[in-house]
Amino acid sequence: MLQILKEFFESLMAPAGSQSPQARERTLQLATAVLLVEVMRVDGNTHAAQQVTIMTALRERFALPDDALAQLVEQARQTAETANDYYRFTSSMNEEFTQAQKIQVVEAMWQVAYADARLDENEISLIGKIADLLYVTQGEYIGAKMRAKEAAQLGSSQGA
Repeated sequence: MLQILKEFFESLMAPAGSQSPQARERTLQLATAVLLVEVMRVDGNTHAAQQVTIMTALRERFALPDDALAQLVEQARQTAETANDYYRFTSSMNEEFTQAQKIQVVEAMWQVAYADARLDENEISLIGKIADLLYVTQGEYIGAKMRAKEAAQLGSSQGA
């Protein structure tokens, strides 16, 4: 486990293009997972609905099998606990992701925030910071938020 974290941090320090495609993909997977886990953690409450939302978002984005997905989320939790900035995660996304993919990450963060049916100020602040680091425009940010909110409302009305 520590070796995987060490490789992740080394990959962030490596010059662009020096990583293998598999290593770059792994870096992006972990960076995305860390940001989603941070949204879940930032309000001090971990809800099962948020955990499910994280798993669903990562499964849709990266098409990983369940065992790899569970391992990724666990690594993300450990990494998030020691993270002192977000730039190291967003910088790899800025290099590799399209604008549409970065907007999808912000939308997934909003989905995690809405999953527990309680939007916290810390979640709002965190998502705003990440959106800025990803160079997501205000209009794109608001659009992602509205889509996530609408999806959360549809999900809650279907569950009722």
